[in-house]
Amino acid sequence: MTSTSISNSYTINQNMIRLIQLELQKLWLNRTSKILIFISFILPFTVLVLSSIKINFFGFFTLELGELGIFNFPIIWHITTFFASYFKFFFAIVVVSMIGNEYSNKTLKQNLIDGLSKKEFILSKFYTIVFFSLAATLLIGIATFCIGMYYSSYTEASIVFREVEFLLAYFVKLVGFFSLCLFFGMLLKRSAFALAFLFVLYIVEWLVFWGAYEIFDSADKAFQVKNYMPLESMYKLIDQPIQRIVMTKFPDKAELGYDYAVHFSEIAIVLGWTGLFIFLSYRLLKKRDL
Repeated sequence: MTSTSISNSYTINQNMIRLIQLELQKLWLNRTSKILIFISFILPFTVLVLSSIKINFFGFFTLELGELGIFNFPIIWHITTFFASYFKFFFAIVVVSMIGNEYSNKTLKQNLIDGLSKKEFILSKFYTIVFFSLAATLLIGIATFCIGMYYSSYTEASIVFREVEFLLAYFVKLVGFFSLCLFFGMLLKRSAFALAFLFVLYIVEWLVFWGAYEIFDSADKAFQVKNYMPLESMYKLIDQPIQRIVMTKFPDKAELGYDYAVHFSEIAIVLGWTGLFIFLSYRLLKKRDL
């Protein structure tokens, strides 16, 4: 590697850190954002509480979730990332609020006056999204590993890390979803409207499904079309683990089998949407009269 490429890499890293620090300062000064960030990091750890719950059935017997085998490796990677992903809505509020506050507090215009380019403004939001998504992924990874090492009947390294790709899917899912929220925030400028548009998009995706069903007269083909839509493609990264749990308890139920694996083609679809949302956010800001 030449000295020029090393210098360029160092400059890019320094600029990235500067932009992240700028956003963190804004969030830290906002009390609501601090609370929501705290909640978004703490709530996924309720899986730790669930793992220790003991349910007493009228004194006849006690059921402990940790003893059911659902915290065995490698299935635990699937279970924790799936349920933890439902808490992403708390940080989604932070993301849309980042944009809403920029307009309501006039900080966007002030940042541009102070020398921040529109490209850097969007990158600062995106870098912050990646930063928090990475932090959430690392925390869930550590929690999952600790729970698994305590409860799992299998501790061989080949089994422990067999399905760790669910962490990658979890990270991509967070980045993709928050990038969508960023785009809606830029499009609508209002936090409440941006969040409401998530529900509108959900309805639109089902309308696309029914339209595809009418065209192909096949539910399977209609779902294949729907799988390319933003929200559905993000959901498909980590399929629900309930059927898998039932399969492990009742292996004779072959009809319950389904493909729960992480597919890199699905990751590519979400990354494609992520890139599009960031690009559109930049185009909106570039063309908008501030």
